[in-house]
Amino acid sequence: MILRLAALTLAAALAPSPVAAATPAQPTVIADGHVDMGPRMVDGAWKIQVRDDTTQPATWRPLPDVVLHAVSAAKREVPTGAEYAFLGAPGAPVWLLPQVQRPGVLWPGWNTQDPSIAGMVDREVTWRLHTVAGPGRFALFLNGNFGKPQEVFDSTRPFPQETGIEKASHVHGNWAFSAAGAYTLDIEMLTAAPDGKTLSDREQLRIYVGDGQPAAAFAAATSRTPTSAPATVSQEDSATSGGWWYALGAVIILAALVFAVLARTRRGRSDS
Repeated sequence: MILRLAALTLAAALAPSPVAAATPAQPTVIADGHVDMGPRMVDGAWKIQVRDDTTQPATWRPLPDVVLHAVSAAKREVPTGAEYAFLGAPGAPVWLLPQVQRPGVLWPGWNTQDPSIAGMVDREVTWRLHTVAGPGRFALFLNGNFGKPQEVFDSTRPFPQETGIEKASHVHGNWAFSAAGAYTLDIEMLTAAPDGKTLSDREQLRIYVGDGQPAAAFAAATSRTPTSAPATVSQEDSATSGGWWYALGAVIILAALVFAVLARTRRGRSDS
């Protein structure tokens, strides 16, 4: 299900400002301040990039050149309450890049505000999560009404997962990680343009959690195979999967019967 995030749009609070393009091959670790991820047109192509507001002017950076760092100050404990069970057991450690800015901790969001795509998005941009590679669980959630968390992504659920980002919007959420180390999020952003064409880009977002050498995340594996199997499978997915196995079994049995009949026929001819 695509989550509508228009209610959380922060366009009025953080309007686009002049930005500079990063020079090629400029690896950057960003550990504090405000950044956004979103699509923009680069040399005529739809690309996902990171807008780094820690520089003046702000800089759009290609995803392969960026590691987002959740420093030790981002470490918290999972709150009590069943609504936070998706983060782990109460009291367990969790590194949180928060929805509301905190000094000394990175504040990542996502937006569809770049002027280069203003006329290319018909209604919304689809943000799709294909896999997550890393030492622990990843979850992205919003604090909705009365503080109740609203999950957007959860690495223990079946992939791919997706959400919708309204055009010309700017959103922040809570990025949660259950263990320290390097993570790679295989993400895609796509949209149906007014002319009917589909604009799409698929990239890998690297995040380093905790103490250590965050630059090591630049060498993170680029495999698109998930490192953790989904915890649950919906009944619909299970039924679909079962249908394929039954069909394959029927084909194998039918082939075996045909082979047996042909073999018996040939044996009968040779005996005569």
